[in-house]
Amino acid sequence: MVIKSASDGKRFLMIRFSSIGDIVLTTPAIRCLRNEYPDAVIHFLTKPDFMGILKINPYLDKILLLKDDLNETIEEIRSNNYDCIIDLQHNLRSLKIKHGLKMKPFYSFRKLNVEKWIYTSFKINTLPDIHIVDRYIQAMKPLGVKNDGKGLDYFIPPEVEIKDKDLPFSHSQGFIAIVIGAAHNTKKLPVHKLISLVEKIQFPIILVGGKGDVEEGNQIAETDPVKIYNACGKFSLDESAEIIRRARLVISHDTGMMHIAAAFKKYILSVWGNTVPSFGMVPYMTEFEVFEVNKLWCRPCSKTGFEKCPLGHFKCMEKQDIDAIVASVNMRLGISM
Repeated sequence: MVIKSASDGKRFLMIRFSSIGDIVLTTPAIRCLRNEYPDAVIHFLTKPDFMGILKINPYLDKILLLKDDLNETIEEIRSNNYDCIIDLQHNLRSLKIKHGLKMKPFYSFRKLNVEKWIYTSFKINTLPDIHIVDRYIQAMKPLGVKNDGKGLDYFIPPEVEIKDKDLPFSHSQGFIAIVIGAAHNTKKLPVHKLISLVEKIQFPIILVGGKGDVEEGNQIAETDPVKIYNACGKFSLDESAEIIRRARLVISHDTGMMHIAAAFKKYILSVWGNTVPSFGMVPYMTEFEVFEVNKLWCRPCSKTGFEKCPLGHFKCMEKQDIDAIVASVNMRLGISM
């Protein structure tokens, strides 16, 4: 990627270390900064595991990689002589980087950790009704950056291609993508609920997930190997994103793939477990429906998630109304039952 010269304008460093969904959610901030400063040099610092999400983003000039040794990272980027740092991570490591560079001004978004702690601990919602994307852009308000209203970006490299032979012929005329995984188990439907869901949907289905989802995907696909294709673990992130882009609609938990689907303006049926939409991370600027179990005194139990329900009952997912999800699929696809 060509790096612009310093004479072309200001030099910005944007910081967001992880994860898939969080980095996809920064893409409007990147684009809107470029809109305001078309001749600027914009670099983005992230973890090596996530650089692929931004590697062909046309609004960035360079991607920098976070090293295990934070001091080494600071020394490596010090010579870039940034005019401004935009911290969209806002944690101890990003604070150390800002202090290590001994440079101002810098701008950080409000992470709302205190408000989330109050909500998860005492079930009192003091969170502002504002999406995290808008909070990212608000952090850049002193720079004159405005939201262009175009939503999220996800750029698939031109060499990434899902050929017709890579998918079953039975799915060539259209399919639903169901993202079965999540970063934490308490954010995803149990296998028996997913099996109930796919059994009731009368439309070709592709299961999307990583290598860790293969076994559960196999269990689900075994219920109807013709209707259901298990793509979990078979494709890269970009290839999975291409599957999402081709889907008629997407059913997803609170995951990074949900935000990738939003970047492609897909209709999303968004299923929530221990986390809640009011954390400000629902699908952004696309049509979607939320499915959640309301009036549970224990929910939300965490701002992220757990490997298993802390109370053992897992009602936030066990009580999900599968028939309501299926009814929404049927209505959206025009399927009469």
